[in-house]
This record gives sequence, structure tokens and C-alpha cells, in this order.
Amino acid sequence: MNETMNWFKMALQLKGSVAIKVLPRAFVCSLFGLIISLIYYWKIPLPWHNLGTITTNVVFSLILGLLLVFRTNTAYDRFWEGRKAWGTLVINIRSLARQIYTAVAAEEETDKTEKNYQLKLLVAFAIATKLHLRRETVTEELEPWLTPTELVKLKQVKNPPLEIIRWLGDYLHKQGEKGCLNSYQLTAMNQLIDNLVEGLTGCERILNTPIPLAYVIYLKRLLLIYCFFLPFQLVVNSEWLTAFLVFLISFALFGIEEIGNEIQEPFGYDPNDLPLDQICRTIQSNLEDIITLFDSNNSENELENLV
Repeated sequence: MNETMNWFKMALQLKGSVAIKVLPRAFVCSLFGLIISLIYYWKIPLPWHNLGTITTNVVFSLILGLLLVFRTNTAYDRFWEGRKAWGTLVINIRSLARQIYTAVAAEEETDKTEKNYQLKLLVAFAIATKLHLRRETVTEELEPWLTPTELVKLKQVKNPPLEIIRWLGDYLHKQGEKGCLNSYQLTAMNQLIDNLVEGLTGCERILNTPIPLAYVIYLKRLLLIYCFFLPFQLVVNSEWLTAFLVFLISFALFGIEEIGNEIQEPFGYDPNDLPLDQICRTIQSNLEDIITLFDSNNSENELENLV
């Protein structure tokens, strides 16, 4: 019973659906269907069947159906590619944080502080990537993870996450020169940084490669033609139900098209976009745990030395 209620609750909920965006277009088509019903009721002579043949034309319906399927598949491919790119970022951030924590030797207190700070830079990278993909400037969300000087620097560059990656690379290079990392460890960590760049570039590719405009316009035109000629076919048999039937059909067609519009750029604030805020909070929680563990281990070692 509970599962049934959840099913109906999800089917009827507005949050996360595209119903609010689609309703105005469906109402316009429905109003046009009502006007056609009035014209038919007043016996105004029109070639009803000839005007309605476009909606029953197999070729036209097939073309429209294929375009809608291709539209949603293309949009979902972009959505899933974005999710995989962020999965790559999460994996490599965790792996790099673990290797910095375990591999980089930290003899002095300043080394420990700097090592700790690099883990915070990884959190800053995730947040900066999120802001960059949303075409937002550097905000106070980054303040807990960066120094004021670094915040100013990030505001001056065009690609903040790439700048943070440069800082991480400089740190690893210095540790290699100091002998805190051997060549194998340095190579492995640089590979993880390259993977971060690859994930960032994959997200930028999705963001900067929109669906071809001509294709989007053509699909919208076909939808309008279909929905506005639909009443001429339905009114002969449906009469006053024409407006309601047109509303249902146009609501379904516009809804499928709008789903594609919403998920084709999955980095924004729409309900169906990727949960980037939650992903960044997860990264933050993971690295805070590592930092806390690092500090507690240092304290235990100091106590053992004192004893």
C-alpha cells in the first residue's frame, strides 16, 4: 500500500517535473482547439478533413517521433557524460588526497601545515569547478578553503579551477625537489592531477557545445505545426472535447521536448540537473575526515615522543 501511495504521489508531484514550464504552451494549444470547436459548431465551412490530415500523416508523425526520441537521447547522453565526468573528479580528488596524506613526508610543523592546506585546496577545486560550470564568479563559498591573496588571484583569472590545479602541481613539484616524494610517487600524483584536468575539460566540453540551433528550431516548429493542426482532425468526432484532448496531447509532446531542454546542460540549478552542491559537500566531508585524522595522528605521535 505504501509503495502504491508513493507511486501516485510521485506521479502527481510538481517539484522535479517540467509541468510548470509546459502548461502555458499546452493551454495556448488548448485555447486554439476551443476556438476551432466554436468555428465547427457555427457551421463555418472549412475543409476540415484536409486540414487535419497533417496530424494523421504517417510520415509526418514518424519524423516528429524520431526527432523527439533523438532529442531526449542526445540530452540524456550529455547529462550522463557530465555525471561520469564528476564521478572522475570525485575519484581522483579522493585518491590524490589519500596519496598526499600518506606519501608526502612532513618532518617540520610548517610541512604538516602546508600538507594540510593542500587537502583544502582540493575542496576549493571542487567548489571552483562547480561555480565555473555555472558561469558564476568566485564567491564567499571559497573563503574557508583559500587565503585572501589566493581569492584575489582567482577573481582575476578566467579559469579558477585550472589555477588551483596549477597550485597543486607546484606543491608536488616542490616536494619532489625536496626529496619528500620519490619519482614513482610524483609520477602517480601528477597522473591524478592530469585526470582532474581531463574531468574539468569534459565538463567544459558539454557546457560549450550546445545542441545545434537549426535542429532545435526545426523541432519546435514541427511541434507547433502538429499541435495547431491537431484540432482540425479531432473536432469532427470530438467536438467540445477537442480542447481537452489537444491539451493532453500537446502537454505530452511539449513535456518530452522540455525534458531534453532541461538536462542538456546538467550543471545548473534546475531540479533535474546534477546535484553539484551535494557532491561538493560530500568531497568536503571526506577531506575534512582526512584532515581530522591527520591532526589526531600527529597529536598521538607527539604524545608518544614525550613519553
